[in-house]
Amino acid sequence: MTQPPTPEPLPAWLTQHQDYEPQPDSDGFITKSILSVSSVLSRMRLDDGVDTSFSPSAPVKLVFGLVGILLVSLSRNYLFVLLMLAGVVVRAALLPQRALDRVAATASAAALLAFVVMLPAALLGQPRSALTIAGKALISTGIAMEVALTTPSADLTGALRAFRVPNLFIMTLDLALRSIVRLGEVALEVLTALRLRSVGRNRRKGSAMGGVGGVVLLKAAEASQQTHDAMRCRGFEGTYDDGRGWAPRHTDVAWLCLLAGLVAAFFYLQGLV
Repeated sequence: MTQPPTPEPLPAWLTQHQDYEPQPDSDGFITKSILSVSSVLSRMRLDDGVDTSFSPSAPVKLVFGLVGILLVSLSRNYLFVLLMLAGVVVRAALLPQRALDRVAATASAAALLAFVVMLPAALLGQPRSALTIAGKALISTGIAMEVALTTPSADLTGALRAFRVPNLFIMTLDLALRSIVRLGEVALEVLTALRLRSVGRNRRKGSAMGGVGGVVLLKAAEASQQTHDAMRCRGFEGTYDDGRGWAPRHTDVAWLCLLAGLVAAFFYLQGLV
């Protein structure tokens, strides 16, 4: 009977104890990138719009918002600007807490940016112009945010169709917004994976961010091809319609009367200048 072969001893390097301690590194770069992407996505959600019981229909709301922004921009009487500011504040006070915070933060940032841009005029002896532009930016941004946060995205699309906006424009706008949100989610997932896999010190964080951008670019190309194939399979002919028509509401008359009152106040106050 043959003896079994004697096993060879393990290599010395295999029997040595591995005590690896990665060098400490700061992940503030990745963390800030994640927070930045999350912040942008939270402002671009297309499903945040929620109607209230006294809201008008989407076309009336869109007209009210556009006309209000136009009147504020053209106003030379600051009393009308203050009147519109009071209306924006009252409407914002009726919003939920989360929507109110978003309106206040976005409108304040726009007003601050406008004031900084107009700061040279204030330093040259025209402080009123800086305050006027900042106030108009505050009101215009507040109106736009209130319309967006109180109107579902599908209703906004229907409002554009009600005004005979070309289907190609509506489709491009809608797909672009949805694609930006989806690609932002992809970037957030890749950044999270990068943070979980980062061990030790990484001295090439810039190249890592370049890799994140490359992944997002590839996903964008893949998504566009899939959208094109889906449209061809469904026989898309250029008509962008979800089957929902414009349904007038009983509150539309009240809002149209309010809009007419604002227009009358605008022309009356402009005549006093």
